[in-house]
Amino acid sequence: MRLPRLPGSRRGLRWSVVTSAPAGAAGEQWGDTWFARDLVRALQSQGQQAKVVARGAAESQARDSDDVVLVLRGLRGVTPRAGSTTWMLWVISHPELVDSQEAATYDLVFAASSHWSRAEEFGAIPLLQATNPERFSPAAGRPDTGDPILFVGSTRGEYRPIVRDAVASGVDLAIYGVGWEAFLPPERIRGEFLQNEQLPAAYASAGVVLNDHWPDMAAEGFLSNRLFDAAACGARIVSDPAVGLRDTFGDVVRTYESPQELGSILRGATSTEFVHQSARRDLAKRIANEHSFDARAEQLIAHAERVRKR
Repeated sequence: MRLPRLPGSRRGLRWSVVTSAPAGAAGEQWGDTWFARDLVRALQSQGQQAKVVARGAAESQARDSDDVVLVLRGLRGVTPRAGSTTWMLWVISHPELVDSQEAATYDLVFAASSHWSRAEEFGAIPLLQATNPERFSPAAGRPDTGDPILFVGSTRGEYRPIVRDAVASGVDLAIYGVGWEAFLPPERIRGEFLQNEQLPAAYASAGVVLNDHWPDMAAEGFLSNRLFDAAACGARIVSDPAVGLRDTFGDVVRTYESPQELGSILRGATSTEFVHQSARRDLAKRIANEHSFDARAEQLIAHAERVRKR
């Protein structure tokens, strides 16, 4: 949903969007990098001057000449610098790492959750994650021509429960991600990395896309970015439960409680009883309209202009 622009804006603001991802080739494998790029493009399309700043570069690239520095808070924090710049924090993951002292150093705090238990304490404004519907759309691929069951993500140092449960249920699972050789035989791993440019087609053509969350993020309603991207593609999605998931995705995204239930869902995935294509297409349209980076950029601009007029 687009918000009305505040009156009186004379020019686009200068923005640095700071991400937890490293610079260079390593950062290309972080979803945070692509999140920041899509957001910067959306800001630029609305007349803002914006750039992405990688982890560790905030002190050298986020200059005092910026009007706004927006920190996408993940695994690492950034200390705001004194001056006339407006500093905004958007907590998109790992909310358990943010404390009141960090939040108090920012002019505004946003949270990618409508259910964060500490939102009132931090004065956090709900601002869910988003997608780029110009890339992630049902037109990106032909349904049921790709991997029957797809999971894209690294191990994060653990045998992620949804992958463990899918394997235990006996389904044929296609996995892309780093570290899986520690848990699975090589023939089950399609590759260490699926290029971000290939994700829309992979999601749109898959039989089912699997999604999961860190436990703290599920409990606090920080919904995975993968949900927004895959839903925008009209994909069938099965996820672990998360607070607020139904508020945003209704009953189109299926959830499960046990390996047996997951196996039953996945074995019947291509039947119309799973989730009919028309319902998935309707959800894709709603996600594109309400949860695009364009919509988020418009909200961020409005808030930044309001703060700077104080």
